[in-house]
Amino acid sequence: MEHMNDEQTLRNAGIRITAVRLMIWKQIRHEMEGVFSLYDMEEALPTVDRSTLFRTLTILNDSHLLHNVDDGSGVQKYCVCHHDDTRHCMGHVHLTCRICHNTYCLTNTSIPQVPLPEGFQVEETEYIVKGICSRCAQKAAKQ
Repeated sequence: MEHMNDEQTLRNAGIRITAVRLMIWKQIRHEMEGVFSLYDMEEALPTVDRSTLFRTLTILNDSHLLHNVDDGSGVQKYCVCHHDDTRHCMGHVHLTCRICHNTYCLTNTSIPQVPLPEGFQVEETEYIVKGICSRCAQKAAKQ
């Protein structure tokens, strides 16, 4: 996905390309850093109405270009999928700051293998590390 252009990525995912969908995908791929919410998209693209943003995020999620991130905040968040050769979204670790509530992707850190009971079928895996980010730690140290 990294080497494909934005239109080709959407086309390969089976998404009908519209100007607004392409604009949203370009915003996500080139401007958003790591994990983001619908609110973050509204701030970044104020001319696009909330329902269009939500529907497009849902389409991107259903097409496995994005995945949901449950960081415990109660707010639906998303992250760009990084795929293996089978178009399977490769899970990676997320870090969530307990102070600022930002969530960050560690895209180069895979979720560790967990020994499972025989017969258990995994459908989804999330790995969230919670703590204090360096920015919040620095602020606390100055106080």
